[in-house]
Amino acid sequence: MMPVLMQGDEACAEGAIAAGCTFFAAYPITPATEIAEHMARRLPQVGGVFIQMEDEIASISAVIGASVGGAKAMTATSGPGFSLMQENIGYAAMAEIPCVIVDVQRLGPSTGRPTSPSQGDVMQARWGTHGDHPIIALSPSSVLEAFELTVTAFNFAEKYRTPVILLMDEVVGHMREGIELPESVERVDRADTTLVPPEWYKPYENLPTDVPPLIPFGRGYRYHITGLHHDERGYPTERLDEINPWLERIFRKITRNLSDILLYEEDGAEGAPTVVIAYGSVARSAQHAVEIARKQGRKVGFLKLKTIWPFPEEVVEAVTRSARRVIVPEMNLGQLALEVERVVGRRRVRRVNR
Repeated sequence: MMPVLMQGDEACAEGAIAAGCTFFAAYPITPATEIAEHMARRLPQVGGVFIQMEDEIASISAVIGASVGGAKAMTATSGPGFSLMQENIGYAAMAEIPCVIVDVQRLGPSTGRPTSPSQGDVMQARWGTHGDHPIIALSPSSVLEAFELTVTAFNFAEKYRTPVILLMDEVVGHMREGIELPESVERVDRADTTLVPPEWYKPYENLPTDVPPLIPFGRGYRYHITGLHHDERGYPTERLDEINPWLERIFRKITRNLSDILLYEEDGAEGAPTVVIAYGSVARSAQHAVEIARKQGRKVGFLKLKTIWPFPEEVVEAVTRSARRVIVPEMNLGQLALEVERVVGRRRVRRVNR
């Protein structure tokens, strides 16, 4: 282990390097610029490529192209840039292209306040694109978690052939903490080989694993990638008997692996009359408040969510089953609280918002 004093944005960049990221494209934006600056210094040292693009649309486009070429690829932005990326995030979901999108949230809407923290992009991360598709979104609450969950984001993207969003916030992105970086991490690489000849290869084949191999361009396997609904070979189709199995598969590859994807920390929540559910930097303050309440003799449970999407419905239902009140503090006007209310009912939920 290597002890270092590191900013959250820097830890995110180091997590990407540790996970095997070799391509990064972005446009500078507060409070995510430090990720780009760190990647610009570090990627050349590991044989990777850094490109500052003309805008966020070009950035996510470059990331998608690099991933199709076989690179582990990432971009980083904040709210306004995240809005611009939505169409191509949907494209990556449709084409099942692994990539990582870091959104260091700031106060919005529109330009908002670039240096003020927020958790206002929670619903956008899930529903910002049009159409039906699953998404994985992770939320770190510390500098160390910024490193760890960036590694996890890459592993999920590669394992499940999907875009993954890292929902940081300005507090985590800009804070500095002393952490110990591991000398190595567990890496997951995409399935990128097949025993079938090029003429038999189906990049969207409905396999038992639900995740067909993605052969990088340039290896002699020519195939079609499109944002249109497509058949197993990637060619556009309007046949429902081809579209529906694909749609069911891209949801199934996530839902059947929830035990792997859903990350959280639970502390004394089951059976507690009061349960606090929090995520991101707010979880730090919430956990401290829970500790104060316990010292005063109150029985209070705590649930910290690291995976925001898919929303951990069964986990929340289980830990709040006996609770008379469920407190959900957020740096927004109650976005994740809507999901908690959907699971446990509005009458028991108390929102703490700013």
